[in-house]
Amino acid sequence: MDELRDWLSHNWDPDLTVGEWWERLGLAGWSAPSLPADRYGRGLSRTDSVRVAEAISGFGALGAPAGLGLLLAGPTIADHGNREQIDRYVRDIVIGATAWCQLFSEPGAGSDLAGLTTRAIQDGDEWIVNGQKVWTSGGQYADLGMLIARTNPEVPKHQGITWFALDMHQPGVEVRPLRELTGNALFNEVFLTDARAPSTAVIGGLHNGWAVANTTLMHERSGLGSGGGSGAAGAVLPGTVANQRGARAGDFVSAEGKRRTRNRSGDATPGSAKLLIDAAKANGTAADPLIRQDLVRLHTLGEIGRYNSLRWKAARASGRDIPGLANISKLQMSEMVRLSSDLGLRIAGVAGTLHAYDEASRAALVEATGDPMAGVLAGMALFAPAPSIYGGTDQIQRNIIGERVLGLPKEPGNERTVPFSELPKNR
Repeated sequence: MDELRDWLSHNWDPDLTVGEWWERLGLAGWSAPSLPADRYGRGLSRTDSVRVAEAISGFGALGAPAGLGLLLAGPTIADHGNREQIDRYVRDIVIGATAWCQLFSEPGAGSDLAGLTTRAIQDGDEWIVNGQKVWTSGGQYADLGMLIARTNPEVPKHQGITWFALDMHQPGVEVRPLRELTGNALFNEVFLTDARAPSTAVIGGLHNGWAVANTTLMHERSGLGSGGGSGAAGAVLPGTVANQRGARAGDFVSAEGKRRTRNRSGDATPGSAKLLIDAAKANGTAADPLIRQDLVRLHTLGEIGRYNSLRWKAARASGRDIPGLANISKLQMSEMVRLSSDLGLRIAGVAGTLHAYDEASRAALVEATGDPMAGVLAGMALFAPAPSIYGGTDQIQRNIIGERVLGLPKEPGNERTVPFSELPKNR
């Protein structure tokens, strides 16, 4: 970290605009240090990349442009894109010029993602896209989308899919928010009607989208899993829709050198042992031996995730891998969130039955209860079912571990041999 701190001392200037600072940070390889050195990164492990983010925050500088671009699109394109695509897309991601969303799931293709029906039909040097996507995180802020669409229905369903970088600002792309139990709208549904993507936006080769999508999902599960850092957005958003790159960078860090984060109900990091420990100490429930026991259990799960990340780093350094670790981490994260939900409500007590859905009612809730954490803990509980579903359900993670890691037999079926057009469809 000495090299980073030295670089920060010579480059951080709070009077720079966000865009100017992110350009310095990204082109020096510090925005996405886990990417290869020749692809706008520094070739560091995920664990060391988390340490880089912590060091930048601790120094008092604004961190990297968080979001799905840095978490998913950048690493996927760095792995599968050609040089022109890397310079076009990954460069803009690491400097915060573009924000991305993920256009994978559909109303009839969630757990069975390969059953997607969104079609892309070639028209000269372009592809015309029609279909519907759902559970699209950050779609309302996105400049580009990671789209998988069916480009050949006459082959088995895993073989006729292509991964595109889709312009979200064009006619034919409609984004509608999906309101959650928490009152927030992190997810959206997206309708594609004669949207277009140039052939140069095909990442990883025509009809090879399933392999590319699995790379995206691997990065997603690693990022969402315990010990894997976080893909959550920070205090300032990348891209042209949020339009924050012209703001003063120093306005987004506090005087103590810690990054400002949003403090809305439900925005707390899922599975955070420290947050719950602090809440239990504040209201006296830390004296309850059963709560203390489960707080230790939650902390232990977090430490196991961190050590697994270190194991993965050591394995990669010696040219090996740990099959299924990303799936295990995702399962562990789901377990931590469920435990956090239960613990949070026990810590909050009767105040955990109350929830606020806008800023005004949040202030009223704090005034009524005298507990600024009660609404946060209630929001965590309302959000808790989501992590076991998004990023691949817990059941799918177990199937992957069973089939691909343990070598157990696959479920019987002919979906890998019969053309997709001949398979029965959900109606």
